[in-house]
Amino acid sequence: MKADCPACSGGWPRGDHRIADLGLSVAYLHDDQFFVGWTVLVLKRHATELFDLSRHERGQLIEEVTDVARALAVAFGAVKLNYELLGNQVPHIHWHLIPRLAGDPAPGGPAWRVDHEPRRLTAAELGERIALIRGRLAR
Repeated sequence: MKADCPACSGGWPRGDHRIADLGLSVAYLHDDQFFVGWTVLVLKRHATELFDLSRHERGQLIEEVTDVARALAVAFGAVKLNYELLGNQVPHIHWHLIPRLAGDPAPGGPAWRVDHEPRRLTAAELGERIALIRGRLAR
């Protein structure tokens, strides 16, 4: 744990957006749901680079990423999933898993470049979306 890391200190992501504990990581629904189902998978322990992980941890982490990606694809009918592992703003290993759906406003480009107003969910919408993803993860 690193004291000044928002992921380690519990400052990010929001606890009420928690989808599931997967073992090495925890899945959270991203605050901005402009891209429906956008999920962040956060490593439980502090590390900033994949090479900081053991071979076993890397293997387990990619299985967890895959399980969440599959659940998102099924839950939302994604035509493609985007996988982003950047860490420039939050230097803690976390994957952005972004379902790209039919009617996507920029199907050939990254989500980061789509100019939009952030889409925040109501408490009811948040609960429904998290339950939908959890239901697909359980299968």
